[in-house]
Amino acid sequence: MATENTTLMQSARKSLENNWGIAIITFLIYTIIISVGSYAAIVIAGPFALGLALFSLNISRGKELKIEQIFQGFNRFVDGLIAYLLILLNVFLWALLFIIPGIIKAFSYAMTYFIMIDEPELSPQQAMKKSQEMMDGYKMKYFRLTLRFMGWSLLCILTLGIGFLWLVPYMYVTNAKFYEDLKTDPLQEIGIEVNN
Repeated sequence: MATENTTLMQSARKSLENNWGIAIITFLIYTIIISVGSYAAIVIAGPFALGLALFSLNISRGKELKIEQIFQGFNRFVDGLIAYLLILLNVFLWALLFIIPGIIKAFSYAMTYFIMIDEPELSPQQAMKKSQEMMDGYKMKYFRLTLRFMGWSLLCILTLGIGFLWLVPYMYVTNAKFYEDLKTDPLQEIGIEVNN
């Protein structure tokens, strides 16, 4: 069975214990850069997503952290951009049917950038396909995890947004934990779909 969401969240907090400072600064730098402009954000969002996946996995795995890791996705600029645009397009097209199918499709692709970090030989399309396969039977579990963070987001708004400095790294590292848990789930290896 996959690890409970509460356990993944606790594990993420433990990984962040001695890394809050660099995590907050790194995600703040990302937020400032991505806020430059809408057109620029579309072009750089994919490479940044790769960099954030790398940084988050490094926190999760207890590896060395450097702020410049969030820029390493630009070494694979085209792959990052293609993945971002394909995910955006697919989610948009499914959302045209109704909002719910779009959300479900977004959850299907949630592991794409982590996969691209761990398996750089895969194309963006292959990583997206693998993410869909990994998330089979786990989208409801991921949805429940997302709901937990939505509650925290409402509390952060009450702090005039200051709380997001802690919440955003917490969310990313928890997602990294979710990904690593999926990777090690024995049911994934034999292709059994789990209803969580």
